[in-house]
Amino acid sequence: MRLVSLLPSATEIVYALGLGDDLVGVTFECEVPPAYRAGVAVVVGGRDTRGMSPGAIDAYVREQLAAGADLYTLHAGALAELDPELILTQDLCRVCALPSGTVADAVAHLGCRADVLSLDPYTLDDVLDSIRAVGTAARVPDRAEALVDGLRARLAAIRAAVAGRPRRRVAVVEWVDPPFGAGHWIPDLVDVAGGEPVATHPGVRSAPTTWADLRAARPEVVLVAPCGFHLDGAADQAASVAGHFPDAEVWALDADGLIVRAGPRLVDGAETIAAILHPDAVPAARPDAARRVA
Repeated sequence: MRLVSLLPSATEIVYALGLGDDLVGVTFECEVPPAYRAGVAVVVGGRDTRGMSPGAIDAYVREQLAAGADLYTLHAGALAELDPELILTQDLCRVCALPSGTVADAVAHLGCRADVLSLDPYTLDDVLDSIRAVGTAARVPDRAEALVDGLRARLAAIRAAVAGRPRRRVAVVEWVDPPFGAGHWIPDLVDVAGGEPVATHPGVRSAPTTWADLRAARPEVVLVAPCGFHLDGAADQAASVAGHFPDAEVWALDADGLIVRAGPRLVDGAETIAAILHPDAVPAARPDAARRVA
């Protein structure tokens, strides 16, 4: 089956299901293993925001959305040449990827025969269900079920390891300028890891807030996990805002690798958070996953 993924998390699901040889198209933000890179075309482009500050990125996004402009560009000709059978996309967040309606319209206009599957999880359970949905659509439901079973077993092991331990209050900052309190599945990760999520928005979109409101939630641990950044970028931003939380531990997380992309690596994120909150109960976090800032 010829697959196109227009969402980084969907690309991760495809590889986790052992379908890398079937993936023919991705977005410029998808992380493709070197062994597959030469055979995968980039069919969605967007502005390179490297070197822009969080505030500048936020301003750009707001200007584009206010003008009704898209943040991403679908290379329709390249998509048509790939002749995909299944296209994976989303409607969850216009900042993250092209909406499925735009993709479906393009497919119809091009006369493609592809099915379009929209993945729109809001909770951790939804994420696991979306893995099943991809497996079913890609005709490998047994692989998907086995993958989900393995992920659930790891989540259960985390819960068991931290059961009965004091739950520290945890705030997750998903953007720093302006500050956003994390939503969607992120509070679920904190709960699994043995923390009490505060100033978060379980099962709904992340939302802008203020540093005063975040402090008022009295977090004992602040996790800075800005969407679109790995650990070094997150650490730079965490260091710049640590002064807002003089009474809390402040940690930076590899947001794109562990927290914000709705794929199998969210379980790695839960394990990493558990290692921060309960270091004597679970294995230590990888050095490229989390870093405490002064």
